[in-house]
Amino acid sequence: MDRFITRGKRKAESTLEENVDTTQVKQATTALYNPIYNSSDGDGESTDIKLAILASLHSDFGHDALLDLLIAHDGSVEATTDALKSAQGAGQTAKKKSSGSTSQASLRSFAVPSTTGDGNHGGASTIAKKPKLLSRKGATLHLYDPSDISTHTPCTVIHNFLPPSVANSLLVKLLEEAKTFGRTTFKLFDNVVFSPHTSGFFVGSDTELAEQKSAYFYNGTRLSDIRRLTPQLETVRPLVQDAVNHEIQKRIRTHHLYGGKKLKYQSPDRWSPNAAFVNLYDGPEQNVGWHSDQLTYLGPRAVIGSLSLGVAREFRVRRILPKDRDQDGNSSTASTAILDPSNEGQISIHLPHNSLLVMHADMQEEWKHCVTPAQAIDPHPIAGKRRINVTYRDYRPEFHPRYTPRCACGIPTILRVVQRKRENWGKYFWMCHAGNQPGKEACSFFQWAEFDDNGRPLWKKGTSTRTAGLELDTRESAQARQSPDVEQWLSTASPERAP
Repeated sequence: MDRFITRGKRKAESTLEENVDTTQVKQATTALYNPIYNSSDGDGESTDIKLAILASLHSDFGHDALLDLLIAHDGSVEATTDALKSAQGAGQTAKKKSSGSTSQASLRSFAVPSTTGDGNHGGASTIAKKPKLLSRKGATLHLYDPSDISTHTPCTVIHNFLPPSVANSLLVKLLEEAKTFGRTTFKLFDNVVFSPHTSGFFVGSDTELAEQKSAYFYNGTRLSDIRRLTPQLETVRPLVQDAVNHEIQKRIRTHHLYGGKKLKYQSPDRWSPNAAFVNLYDGPEQNVGWHSDQLTYLGPRAVIGSLSLGVAREFRVRRILPKDRDQDGNSSTASTAILDPSNEGQISIHLPHNSLLVMHADMQEEWKHCVTPAQAIDPHPIAGKRRINVTYRDYRPEFHPRYTPRCACGIPTILRVVQRKRENWGKYFWMCHAGNQPGKEACSFFQWAEFDDNGRPLWKKGTSTRTAGLELDTRESAQARQSPDVEQWLSTASPERAP
């Protein structure tokens, strides 16, 4: 199992058939630390023994391919054998055993078509069956096939998204633009740090540019370097918009987590990107650490479209599980199957040039993601060792800073979600963000956030339209604008250094 998950090189080994006896001896110990190897699937045999049986029946298939298929068919040797026979009958090429590093076989290519119909789609099931989790804490599962990525992560990937000439032209223009990008400055554990890559922020109009410079805050301060979307970014924007909206609806229809309807707090409105962060990773050592994207201006259950250009890099995701204990003193991560700590393993998604990654509505609240440093990368013919990443975002009007709560520091608060405490896991709250600015301290402001089922903020009790929060009492709005404290803050606030 470790070989499948980590995809490291394998040492020379004897055949599975020769190892059956030693497997019996190791079985009890292995089951304690590796749940997938126990006999909880109900047929009383360990995974090692099942693999040995399959290897004896299908000697042309390698260990990794057999394990992929066994997991895909819920540990059933019979179902796996039927799938292999069907694949061979259809002329699919068997994956031979190899002593070297191998690429992962797609689970989809050997899957047995479902005959469980819902009466509307020709006998085929619309919503996929909940899969077994393949990732495991302490190891990294590498996924390449878009179908596997969609099944086992909160993302979907579209390879070769743009026409090659359009992708290459966009890459060349952004590499030139990136020469003037800067690093973001912020405070981390009382230390002033810089982002490990450079970036630029782009919006669609002069009005939005002026609004961003005057009203919006990032890491507790304003941005000064905000740019208009380049003609190439504008050309690509509607293509990304259409593709992301298509993937959103497809996920709602087919993914087991959604069950045919959108998630609670997910917006039912069409995703309409009006801003883009462009990041430059100049060489294999530049990266970004584990994080979730801020929801302050996007709202809950946000969707982001991320376009990769240039050299291929690894994009990793992992689940966020609460770490505290329940009222009985038991670890909350062991209270339910979904919160099992073994589910916290990393999953690596390989993003080549001209690939679009959609981070769906189940991403930011429940997962973290990162771009890890690479030991070695294959240079791109245009970008060399550089990677450009464009993240298109939909800034929702009801989350404009004029409507969000303000703390005693006089700046708009940020929207966050409880991710580590079991008691309030998944609840949203507003808090002060001034402390992220070097030289500033945060105040103690805290307020639970309330939304309707469509993720629209309930600034006033009873509001429920998309413009909830935009209908503030005019007297309240005027008083806020004329507040002496706010006026003093506006007159003395200094712009942030260019990121």
